[in-house]
Amino acid sequence: MDSDQSTRREFCRQCSVVGLAALGGAVLGACGGGGPTGSSAINAPALPRVTGTSGGGGIQVAIDASSPLASPGSAALVQSPLGTVLVSRTGADTFMAVTATCTHESCTITGFADSSYVCPCHGSRFDTSGRVVNGPATRALRQYQTQLANGVLTVTA
Repeated sequence: MDSDQSTRREFCRQCSVVGLAALGGAVLGACGGGGPTGSSAINAPALPRVTGTSGGGGIQVAIDASSPLASPGSAALVQSPLGTVLVSRTGADTFMAVTATCTHESCTITGFADSSYVCPCHGSRFDTSGRVVNGPATRALRQYQTQLANGVLTVTA
């Protein structure tokens, strides 16, 4: 009988391990969203970081040939004393700025892949206008006004 009891114990141990692994996968999948918004999206390439200054009623960023925002289609995480914003260059002289704080759980958005901002916490994706592309976030990012003059971009609320 000892061998039967050992066999049963081993069987139950294996069932427990398999059950916990399945449960863990379900929890991680629900949190990360699975599929395109799962762990591969969370590990999106980091946005270049740019330092902005306060002035002109908002955040000011120098834009020159060496700036990560020098060409259309580019994007950067701008950090300043007034806060952190995501800025994308949408045309020769046009920019879009949105808050860098994810509307899902207030993580700072630091990734950019396939023309979308990607939150590193749970994989929410936003287009450069701040609209939700994939959740778990359900609300858009707040937009800010931008103005380019004499090689300086000013971002205002």
